[in-house]
Amino acid sequence: MIQALALFSVALPALLAGVLIPAAGAQDVTEIGGEKIVTITRTPVSTTKPEFTSITIAPGRGMEVLQITAHFPGMGPGKGDVNVLASPDLAEIKKMLDVDDTANGDLGYRLGSAFLVPYPNRIRGKLSADGKTLTTEWNGHTLTLPANNIGKLPGAERHAMHGLILKAKTDDVKVSNGTGGGQVTGVIHAGDFGGHWLSKTDLFITISLTAENVDATVEAKNVGGEDEPIAIGWHPYINLPSGDRSQVRIHIPADKLAEVDGYDNVFPTGKIVSVEGTRYDLRAPGGVALRTNFFDDNWSHIDWQKGAATVKVIDPAGHFGVDLIGLSPEIKTIQMYAPPDKQFVAIEHQFNFADPFGKEWGGMNTGMVTLKPGETTQWHVRLKVFVP
Repeated sequence: MIQALALFSVALPALLAGVLIPAAGAQDVTEIGGEKIVTITRTPVSTTKPEFTSITIAPGRGMEVLQITAHFPGMGPGKGDVNVLASPDLAEIKKMLDVDDTANGDLGYRLGSAFLVPYPNRIRGKLSADGKTLTTEWNGHTLTLPANNIGKLPGAERHAMHGLILKAKTDDVKVSNGTGGGQVTGVIHAGDFGGHWLSKTDLFITISLTAENVDATVEAKNVGGEDEPIAIGWHPYINLPSGDRSQVRIHIPADKLAEVDGYDNVFPTGKIVSVEGTRYDLRAPGGVALRTNFFDDNWSHIDWQKGAATVKVIDPAGHFGVDLIGLSPEIKTIQMYAPPDKQFVAIEHQFNFADPFGKEWGGMNTGMVTLKPGETTQWHVRLKVFVP
């Protein structure tokens, strides 16, 4: 993720810290990734409570959520229409994704919220001679994946990261939009994910907007003839409107942390350690201040409450808060990426631990779901906004 930060810094000159101001040319963008973008809007009605007001989606880029806005009526610096996600305007997004991007679509997970299928996070393996792919194994089968990420330090190891649908096209896109909100659905016929995966997969994606909630659901179905591993996640960059990242508070209801080899490769060692008494203990109900701490870490042993795994991002100075609520029991881990020099945190509910096929885990269940032909699995996360 360190290299991602460098590219992210260069690519987001139009990113605002708080109130959304449409940029010149943004209104001219109608297509990204070769398909029409979809925007659902609604007019806020409450004079006391924050409400979601819009969501913009790119069916031509794996149904990525590009932007979300919410209205905070008369509540301090964050009042008015506020960016919930850290993203530039649509003109800059189009340039990033249609002009500047890599062959694998890696700039997609540097903004907004990209869906990560069939694996979130990192996968290690044997690197090819040209350095473009790597091989790993699952249940005796060889998988060949794009080696699309690498750290910055000498000796950093190329690895696969964040799935295979970053440039996927979406079929059967349907949009409904009423006064109270709306919904977008679509199907990604992923097949064998460009020859990189086993069996064949269809992904059914539903994204909805109401005053109270943004819901994102991904259902993966094995439509092929053999077993396959599947994990699902996403990568929402949550905006910090105050511009004062140090006082932002994070609540992650999890007891354990996956130890990593450092913040360059960020590879798991296979050890799961307690957060008790460490800076990684973010279980306090009101959250823990980020201060100047760097995080690119994976929490597990989640404390589910009433069927939900709820992470809170609280920006007291911005009078702004977001609940990220995992609603699928297959979600086993939560990744947070939070660089101290940026005004965002990425909170990723995902099925799996990093490097899920790695020998370092000693045969532990790493969260990959095995789908037999005809079987499905579902990932569901909900966003809410509030005033802390």
